Amino acid sequence: MEKDAMQKITELLTEIYGEAFTGAHLKQLTENISACAREINRPRKPGWDENDVVLITYADQFSCEGESRLKTLDRIRARWLAEQFSHIHLLPFYPWSSDDGFSVIDYHQVDPISGDWRDISRLNNSTRLMFDFVCNHISARSEWFTRYLALDPQYADFFIDVDPATDLSAVTRPRALPLLSPFRDAAGRERHLWTTFSDDQIDLNYENPQVLLAMVDVLLHYLREGAEYIRLDAVGYMWKTPGTRCIHLPKTHLLVKLFRSIVDHVAPGTLIITETNVPHQDNIAYLGNGHDEAHMVYQFTLPPLVLHAIHTGSVVTLCEWAQSLQPVSTDTTWFNFLASHDGIGLNPLRGILPEEEILALVDALQQEGALVNWKNNPDGSRSPYEINVTYMDAVSRRDSSNNERLARFIMAHAILLSFPGVPAIYIQSILGARNDYDGVKRLGYNRAINRRKYTESEIDALLGDTGSLNYQVYQQLSHLIRLRRQHCAFHPDSAFTIEAVGESVICLTRTANNGETVIALFNLGETPFYFELPPGDYQELITATTLITPEVIVKPWQVMWLRQQ
Repeated sequence: MEKDAMQKITELLTEIYGEAFTGAHLKQLTENISACAREINRPRKPGWDENDVVLITYADQFSCEGESRLKTLDRIRARWLAEQFSHIHLLPFYPWSSDDGFSVIDYHQVDPISGDWRDISRLNNSTRLMFDFVCNHISARSEWFTRYLALDPQYADFFIDVDPATDLSAVTRPRALPLLSPFRDAAGRERHLWTTFSDDQIDLNYENPQVLLAMVDVLLHYLREGAEYIRLDAVGYMWKTPGTRCIHLPKTHLLVKLFRSIVDHVAPGTLIITETNVPHQDNIAYLGNGHDEAHMVYQFTLPPLVLHAIHTGSVVTLCEWAQSLQPVSTDTTWFNFLASHDGIGLNPLRGILPEEEILALVDALQQEGALVNWKNNPDGSRSPYEINVTYMDAVSRRDSSNNERLARFIMAHAILLSFPGVPAIYIQSILGARNDYDGVKRLGYNRAINRRKYTESEIDALLGDTGSLNYQVYQQLSHLIRLRRQHCAFHPDSAFTIEAVGESVICLTRTANNGETVIALFNLGETPFYFELPPGDYQELITATTLITPEVIVKPWQVMWLRQQ
């Protein structure tokens, strides 16, 4: 390894572990890192640009009888999605036991239903890939946990055994479930193990250097298999110290910095993206000093704030928050999204909106058919933490016409595509999916409302029916994505200003280094708005029309992307 890289890694290990990380540990880690660096010969794209748009999907999202799901996905991508997306975020495609993949049985294998590593490689030949690194917990059915309960000394202290009398009242709880779960080991002793998310998701004990070595092996494996974006799932909970909140602890940030240092050395250009569904200031802390921690953070505040603006007709709070989005450095940016496999998180709104406004938004969405998940608070109360709904149904009323539903939905995604950062579109969104109540009933959990799976013939029928809402969503959203990828004003780093014009209109301006400027106007009100542009000639990109007057009329729920000629 290069001296500077090894020195940085060694310094981080010393800060995290002190003398507990021995010379033998360091030798093993160094050898594994060096071997991986030698094996990787495919260069990664440095940084990001306007061409980068990510599709979020499950590996087993589509099926066709007689073949692996990944092979079907690749064919559907080539037919319907290749022009829109530069990257595919494959949600966990490893063998799993619950939570639709996020309870991983074996980090190093591909779920046989989805395919194998050869399928991943074929997909990687035609697109760039983002993998999930489920770094906080592992399945109760994993070999690691099975051997731990069997008292295999190799797996001693891989997990966190806590006396149930310990005061854990300060621990931040993301779920309304017990923090400790009982298990009986091979000697008949009952162990109470730390389970942040469920009793099938056993938290790993990073205080044990052997756990770190095992998880770095997982990270290196994903780099070998071609991952260019690495998503650190539930990363904020990695380090536990009873008596604290056990979230965002200093050693958690040091672990992220360690992963970043390893990735930067082994596969330069690979990007670390932290997933922390928490208030904004806690979230952006994972950007570190702009050079040493995450390259991107999930922009969790954007989805609920866009919803709030649409439901209230007021863009003021959205614009005030967005005005604070100053990049930490040119080495960092935002990972922007509106919908994902999870619900729409509410914690990022706390500190931005009064609690009564958050509850009013939850109530309004529930009345229109959304489901809600709750979390327990240290004081014994509970709060809504997540709305479960497709974004299509989130932005509209049940009795909305399809034209209104389409306009609101496209408006929301045009905002997403206009923001600084790299945009990500969930598969259900580009397919125009509606709430899947049958899936909730069949699978028994709220998040199934937005996780419908399809056969290839169903996709061809949905997107081939020119009269359907699905087809119109697909066509209009695809058009916006293609336009974005053609204009450097939408480069993630291009200059950005945003302001509320009155109560209901957003004026957002993006300016590239070469001077290309796009003024984006969004009317979330119910009446037309007259807007006077700065002097100059303009082309409206979405309709490909030239404007010959300085004043434009923005209709209700209309988007305009105006490029100065």
